[in-house]
Amino acid sequence: MRRATAALLTAGALAGTALLTGCGGSASASGARPDLSVGSAYMPQPVSDSMAAGFLTIVNKGGAADELTSVTSDAAGSVTAHETVGGTMREADRLTVPAHGRLEFRSGGDHLMFDGLKRRPEQGQTVSVVLHFAKSGELRVEMPVKPATYNPSTGH
Repeated sequence: MRRATAALLTAGALAGTALLTGCGGSASASGARPDLSVGSAYMPQPVSDSMAAGFLTIVNKGGAADELTSVTSDAAGSVTAHETVGGTMREADRLTVPAHGRLEFRSGGDHLMFDGLKRRPEQGQTVSVVLHFAKSGELRVEMPVKPATYNPSTGH
């Protein structure tokens, strides 16, 4: 009887350890991936027929960083990401979205530049954009066109 009880306790302990190890492995594996979403996307109505800017926020709830490698849109000949460093704007090949962090494109800071517009977007329309990431692949975003003077903090 004593041997049977000891055997059952040992089997139970081994099964519990296996379950915990399995859960721990799954949790750490899922936490090691980026988990991206996009919010606050908009394009101010362009004042130029050939060029526009775009703004959005990429949020990463995952446990690994990702990189924005390129941006495409049918609305323009090319879309490039620009970063602002020390008050100077420059085109960026890649921009990092940190683990448990965000990458913000906002007026006066990092932004998207749409060159060679195929048509001038008007207030009330939307512009489709595809964000390309090193790990997460593609993420499609619809950017509403807002008034040229739109300020997201006031909604005007």
